[in-house]
This record gives sequence, C-alpha cells and structure tokens, in this order.
Amino acid sequence: MVVDHELNELKREFLDEALEKVVEMQSALDQTPDRASLDRLAYLAHQLKGSGGSYGYQRISDDAAELEKVVESMADGGTPQEEKIHQFVLNLRSEIDRAARELR
Repeated sequence: MVVDHELNELKREFLDEALEKVVEMQSALDQTPDRASLDRLAYLAHQLKGSGGSYGYQRISDDAAELEKVVESMADGGTPQEEKIHQFVLNLRSEIDRAARELR
C-alpha cells in the first residue's frame, strides 16, 4: 500500500505536469486558433481528463472533459467558442493552484 507521503508526492508531480499543460493551453489561446492548435488543446484536455480523476481531482477531470468537447466541436467547424474555452482553461488553472496549495 502506498503511504500518504508517497501518494502526496505523486499528486504533486501530477499537479506540476497539469500546470505545465494549462500554461501550454494558455499560450495556444494567445494565437489565432487553427486546426493544429485546437487539436493540441483537445489532446491536452484529454490527458487531464483521464489523469485528474485517477488522482482524486474530479473537478479537474470534469472541466477538462468539458473543455475537450468544446474544442473538438470548434475544430470540427462548430460555432467559435473562444470565451468558453478561455473560461475552462482559467477554471483548470485555479483548480490546480487550489489543489497544490492544499498539498503544502
């Protein structure tokens, strides 16, 4: 069985990687969205969706799932929803920051 200290260390590593993904998302949003950047956003969101729940961060997982849906819809020619995408990315950032503070 993994002791709490080891589990907390794994959670810290996850949150560090999650933060890197969100920073990359924010950087991608600063550019005009094209198919490649939307595909990358969807990929990053998909990764967070899967791993967030594994570490007990359901809200990160849920927000990432919603973000992935919106980005994929936009990439497939759906209505541009940049504001919604920005909001999901901000939500992810604040949730990651909150979770990291709790582990300190």
